[in-house]
Amino acid sequence: MARVMEYRAISAREIEILRGHGCSCDDWSRVKVKEGFIADRVRNTHLSGDIYLGIFRRQVTFAGDLARCSGIYNATLHNCVIEDDVYIHQVKNYVANYRVEREVVIECVDTLAVDGPSRFGNGTRVSVLTESGGREVPIFNELSAHIAYLMAFYRHRPALIAHLRDLIDEYTRRIESSTGIIAEGAHLSGCRTILNVNVGPYARVEGVYRLEDGSINSSREDPAYVGPGVIAKHFITSSGSSVSESSVITCCFVGQGTLLGKQYSAEHSLFAANCQGFHGEACSIFAGPYSVSHHKSTLLIAAYFAFLNAGSGSNQSNHMYKLGPIHQGIIERGSKTASDSYILWPAKIGAFSLVMGRHYRNIDTSDMPFSYLIENTDESYLAPGVNLRSIGTIRDVQKWPLRDRRREERPLDSIVFNMLSPYSVQKMIRGRAILEELERVSGRTSEYYMFNNTKITRRAARRGIYLYRLGITKFLGNGIVDRLERSSFSNEEEMRLALAFGEGGTGEWVDIAGLLAPAEEVARMIEGIEKGSVASLVLVNDMCRAWKDRYADWTWHWTVSRLKSEAGIDVTDVTVERLVEFIKEWREAVVALDKMMYEDARKEFTLKARVGFGIDGEEEIRQSDFENVRGEFDSHPTVKNILEHIDRKNRLFETIMEKLQRISK
Repeated sequence: MARVMEYRAISAREIEILRGHGCSCDDWSRVKVKEGFIADRVRNTHLSGDIYLGIFRRQVTFAGDLARCSGIYNATLHNCVIEDDVYIHQVKNYVANYRVEREVVIECVDTLAVDGPSRFGNGTRVSVLTESGGREVPIFNELSAHIAYLMAFYRHRPALIAHLRDLIDEYTRRIESSTGIIAEGAHLSGCRTILNVNVGPYARVEGVYRLEDGSINSSREDPAYVGPGVIAKHFITSSGSSVSESSVITCCFVGQGTLLGKQYSAEHSLFAANCQGFHGEACSIFAGPYSVSHHKSTLLIAAYFAFLNAGSGSNQSNHMYKLGPIHQGIIERGSKTASDSYILWPAKIGAFSLVMGRHYRNIDTSDMPFSYLIENTDESYLAPGVNLRSIGTIRDVQKWPLRDRRREERPLDSIVFNMLSPYSVQKMIRGRAILEELERVSGRTSEYYMFNNTKITRRAARRGIYLYRLGITKFLGNGIVDRLERSSFSNEEEMRLALAFGEGGTGEWVDIAGLLAPAEEVARMIEGIEKGSVASLVLVNDMCRAWKDRYADWTWHWTVSRLKSEAGIDVTDVTVERLVEFIKEWREAVVALDKMMYEDARKEFTLKARVGFGIDGEEEIRQSDFENVRGEFDSHPTVKNILEHIDRKNRLFETIMEKLQRISK
């Protein structure tokens, strides 16, 4: 329980001083102290069981610059190690079976205890996606979104699930203890009951109502916070996270940098890095990185999300028939649900889509990314590709890395933020082919086409084909231009060397809860886990970090393969003339998409957008009020970014063309 060599038996003189300060003990022979122990710093305290006391010399400073001496005042301790410079004050009931590390503050706490062997939330089975079970993820302190993804979605590989479960069980067995830890620098104040909970370094726990069977992981660089009114059972929170304002969580994992507050309620749910949950409710969800819900009337249930923005009143249903809550949904990365939207599970929504209205059919739009899913007279209409021209889409992608609240040197989740990637572009390629085939088999005179329980109008299909073509060309051209910009060459042979590529990444790509990676690499790791060559959870997370580091190289390999199939360009023998031709197509695609976003942004500055401004005046006052609040269109930061992007790409185009023209002479 403690390093015995550091402690000695308490002396008769020290016992006398403690008694004089209102202290008592069941058996003084079980009390050990460090050399230098100051008995004056323990007052009105009852001791029982095995007690180890450190040296209390340091002053503790509170808000308002109030300073107090470290020590133990008005408390009951049972089977505790209290390390140096701890401040314990006003424990209403008792602290039992805890190691309290140096410079911890415990003030105005009712009960802090470990009752029998505990794993402190580790090993809790969280029933994600299907409330009735079948995709349980056992949570543990080092759980990454990627391990959770494999546990939840790769049930078709039972050997993988069994091996991962064994590794997690082994980890949780090592965690098991009859003694809890309040780690160095943690502050606990104004709390009611804390039972079987480990508290990490420098965490802040304030005003909680009840915490039971959990771990609050934290660090000096990125402290965690659990705040007023919180009730949490069978939980794990991570460094940099915050659960506060009377939120209630049961059987949940809260990832690094995630914020839950304003009476949020969550049950059997996983939250990856940098999620936000306020006011609303979550039940059996797997919230991938940056999933956000801010509204009281929003229910997220039985689904997987990533980079989601849930509008007010968003709702789903997982009771399709009569066998209970057995249905699930998937909303792929970067999507939004509009206010009062509804989806009947099972359904699958493609990446970077916008869902508006209520949808009662089992929809699958996963091969139609960047789409609008719209309700019209109780039917679901799909507008493929239109989100490629939305200013809101690019604004979301740009803000995600800026809102990364994690401060750990090695974060648990490895995240790739890119909007255009092998993952999304492969879907655009499939989507374009599907639309062309629908047009071919249905005929050009058809008013609309049916696709996976949605309707696509003929005009929307033609527009989708055009937008997907622009997006594909932009992505493929970005790869070529980037390579040529970073390389020096004086002839065609050297130019082709600048476009050289390696192995890996040329096939299908997957999104493993925020991490984009080649499916073949994921399969290779899974085989390693099944065969035992990948034999630790740490190694799994390290491999995921390595995938993120190799993202750029693998992306180029994939781009090379698609340049051949999509544009007829073989980089091993491409000519200057063909590159010049394709780079011109690339610039046209980039500028066309940017101009569409520019016009989309202009909608926010139309006369209709000014309704409600200039409340007590005529048109001149309305315009002046609008401009003073919102600014002028051309000076808006997002609009300026678009114009600067067009200018930057045009200058890059001129630079590349100049380099190519030099070797073509």
